Amino acid sequence: MPSDDPDIPSVTAPRPVPAAAPPAGRRAGSPPPPPSAALIVSLLGFTVITIDVTAVTIALPTIRSSLHGGMAGLQWVIDAYTLMFAALMLSAGALADRAGARRAYTVGVALFTLASLGCALAPGIGWLIGARIAQGGAAAVVMPASLALIRQAYEDPARRARAIALWTVGGSVSLAAGPVLGGLLVDSVGWRAVFLLNIPVGAVVLALLTRTAPSPRRPRALDPAGQLTAVLALAGLTFAVIEGGHAGWTSPAVAGAAAVAVVAGLAFVVTERRHPQPMVPLGMFRRRGVALPLVIGFAANAGFYGVVFLLGLYYQQLRGMSGTAAGLMFVPLSAVITGANLLSPRLAERLGRRPVILAGQAVLSLAMFTLLPLGDGTPVWQVVLLLIPMGVGGALIVPALTALLMDAVPAHQAGTVSGLFNAVRQTGGALSVAVFGVLVADGGEGFSLPGLRTSLVAAGVALCVTTGLTVWVFAGERRGVGR
Repeated sequence: MPSDDPDIPSVTAPRPVPAAAPPAGRRAGSPPPPPSAALIVSLLGFTVITIDVTAVTIALPTIRSSLHGGMAGLQWVIDAYTLMFAALMLSAGALADRAGARRAYTVGVALFTLASLGCALAPGIGWLIGARIAQGGAAAVVMPASLALIRQAYEDPARRARAIALWTVGGSVSLAAGPVLGGLLVDSVGWRAVFLLNIPVGAVVLALLTRTAPSPRRPRALDPAGQLTAVLALAGLTFAVIEGGHAGWTSPAVAGAAAVAVVAGLAFVVTERRHPQPMVPLGMFRRRGVALPLVIGFAANAGFYGVVFLLGLYYQQLRGMSGTAAGLMFVPLSAVITGANLLSPRLAERLGRRPVILAGQAVLSLAMFTLLPLGDGTPVWQVVLLLIPMGVGGALIVPALTALLMDAVPAHQAGTVSGLFNAVRQTGGALSVAVFGVLVADGGEGFSLPGLRTSLVAAGVALCVTTGLTVWVFAGERRGVGR
């Protein structure tokens, strides 16, 4: 007879354990979907939401003439998307964990496709901005869920690192290729085609999702108060920056928006401290493996997104180029980014991630200063050469930085930290568009070269600061001073 003492093993033959039921959506006995299926689906969705950012940048002058929006309206077309992308991504990470990455990804892609149709049908600048808000919210769900799908599909760290590298390659190439595609579509079909292109791509992604493995659900409490205060803080800050440069820094609306940003920011911190399961666990910021990538990601995105925004206006408003010509000016940059992205993981494997991250920041900061000679008569070949350091630096940073961050947290926090990381990066991009747009407009609706140069210096100095901070943190790790 089996013993009643749990510490004494029973000699009775063990009962057969019933086979586990297959995950929902897969028949018993059928092989599990290959990890590559999750990678392909994640890459497609990530690509389309990334292309949308820079493709729209090239379409801005045409949108301005078609819908009669000023510089502030153009800034909001970009930032309405980016702000909701950044703010809602905080909750979207928890949603991906709670609902399951595949389910969250499906909902996000479907909503993004519908919002893209709304953008294409926009009769005015206000409608377009509203549809861009919806697009950004949907993209916020897609981004962390896509990375979480990869994280769950690849258990081996080496294979996961390669998959993440391909994921970041797709995003970086899309970021650089977006202006090219946007310019071609604007000149050949019209600016609405930039958004219509998302519809068939979204349909393909939704069809392919049925071939990926179901995702487990993890209990995660939602944090509506934290989400609301985050949205209010970011929206108030961006409104104050954009409208302050056009309506005046002392106007009641700007002062009110700034006050909302401060109060909402403080409320966000208090809410997250008191919530039993906050969407942003503030304790994460005490880990150097998390805090440092967040700071670097913010500065790198601010510089890259800000400069792409400025160059789209520079080519068309100052140089008088067509949308196609302006987009083609980004082709060399796209090629450089593709090559550097493919090289980055190999360098990280050979030299280590830290030297690659450090080198990427140094090159990207240098790139900001090398662009200072740009003028209305700068030869095209010289402009192309001046952009090479920016492509190299930005592309070197992202794959190694993403892998470093994902290794700093356990698997069950992958969705949360992915959402936080990308929220911080997108916030950097949104604020740079807001600030740089004000600087180049110089109180009017034109394009100011002094404003362009001031923006480049600001981005370069910020990246110099993060480079120095990285040296200090990595040196401390070598000395064994905490993590």
